[in-house]
Amino acid sequence: MSTPNLRRFVTAAEKVDYRSPWALEEWLCRNDIVDNKELLLVRANIEPGRCHGFHTHPTREEIIYVLSGRAEQWCGKEHRIIGPGEIVFVPTGEVHGTYNIFNERLVFLAILSPANAAEPGLVDVSTEEPWASMRKGFPVCT
Repeated sequence: MSTPNLRRFVTAAEKVDYRSPWALEEWLCRNDIVDNKELLLVRANIEPGRCHGFHTHPTREEIIYVLSGRAEQWCGKEHRIIGPGEIVFVPTGEVHGTYNIFNERLVFLAILSPANAAEPGLVDVSTEEPWASMRKGFPVCT
């Protein structure tokens, strides 16, 4: 049975754009867009040379799914280059970072759960050790 006035479809015109310090975030599923409880969905667009440095979501797990471009993706102290059709699963509280060291825009979907998790939703640890020096010798990314 369908609930009256509950949005089930979100058009491109209805998404919520947000310019974060690291990307253009296109929010498609969060509680100001749909009546959700468990999932968040954002399409992130990271320009060449930009990154979402080491951070954690203490109360959420995350899947990052690459649509186009490539990412130097870290999950804990392990990293790989991931491209279209590939994911990384980030367990709750795991430190991770997404770096676009390539000459093309990186576009990926980030799916986080639960949507109604306790704050803080995100904690930047990029200036803390060992994360501050983890990428020593890698291409610079801001």
